[in-house]
Amino acid sequence: MGSRLLPLTLAVAALGAGAAGKDGLAFVLVLATIPCAAAAAFVAVSDALEGRAARMRAVSTSLALSLVVIGCTVRAAAPRGGHVPPFAVSTLVAAVLLYTVPALLWVLEPLLPRPRASRVRAARTLPGA
Repeated sequence: MGSRLLPLTLAVAALGAGAAGKDGLAFVLVLATIPCAAAAAFVAVSDALEGRAARMRAVSTSLALSLVVIGCTVRAAAPRGGHVPPFAVSTLVAAVLLYTVPALLWVLEPLLPRPRASRVRAARTLPGA
């Protein structure tokens, strides 16, 4: 089983390489992100199907995987030596944001309102009744 942070780390590294002008390295990093993102999505979906509290992680990692694949396809179709299409960069940024959604919800969990449990009073029985 791979790390849940590996696809996020590779996507951020690809964004950094693209910002530094290393488009070839960024493309290789995006290609390496795809199997890692697929593994993270498969693990999250299987956890959700087993009944664990992983529904948000399953949805966010699956959507992030889709965005990484679409962005990689757009990046691969771009002419060599030209500029990287902004759509490819936007999909990678959106994927990074989707990977951070479960962590953000985990941090904000104590601030979310919780439903109060209703208290049921037991009827008192009198001794001798």
